[in-house]
Amino acid sequence: MLVEVCANSLESALVAQEAGADRIELCSELGVGGITPSHGLIELVRNQLDIPIHVLIRPRSGHFTYTDLEFEVMLKDIAFCKQTGVDGIVSGVLLADCNLDVERTKTLIETSRSLKFTFHRAFDWVPNPKEAIWQLEELGADCVLTSGQQPSAEKGLDLLRGLHDASKNIVVMAGGGVRLSNCEKFKAAGLKAIHLSGTSFGNEVHISDKIPMNSMAHLQEHQVAVTNLEKVRQIIRSVK
Repeated sequence: MLVEVCANSLESALVAQEAGADRIELCSELGVGGITPSHGLIELVRNQLDIPIHVLIRPRSGHFTYTDLEFEVMLKDIAFCKQTGVDGIVSGVLLADCNLDVERTKTLIETSRSLKFTFHRAFDWVPNPKEAIWQLEELGADCVLTSGQQPSAEKGLDLLRGLHDASKNIVVMAGGGVRLSNCEKFKAAGLKAIHLSGTSFGNEVHISDKIPMNSMAHLQEHQVAVTNLEKVRQIIRSVK
């Protein structure tokens, strides 16, 4: 069974390799489901790892319906990854109704050509998962990462098994709450790949008397924070 570790730093990537992972998915900010890591991190990981590296291409947190400008950034990041010599791309795009955005996903896959392509957990929002996996097979995706449309892959095991049985060429990789206590269930179900972070916390500093820097106001999955033209214009006029 292939074991992919979701690594959020150079240290995590090195630990995953030492632990025996088959490959990593490199990303940043696991707390929001992951976003594209910096170019510097991608280069350092590529230079220091021997196992395959797949890079998450997701320009922001929140939903998976992107503007033209956001999509342009995604394509540029894929080009950088190809130039850097990574092994795979992890990405995905949905329409506003959460159906698969076939045209943009096709563009992502074609832009990634020569690298492996995984459609990420945006898949867990599609209304018809079996139809979506057939569409992804037609488009040439190599893998789909999914929790079986449940809060954890263990709870979504029935759908994961069904998707695996329905697929022909695409690998169904279980991800979401995969840990030691349940990992063998996915192997027993016939799945060929699992995805996990295996994280623990460290590097603690005491900040109980400090103001918080995390902003819940910006953590919205159904809408995206963007600089407001009039708000900024009025402030600039006020102080200039």
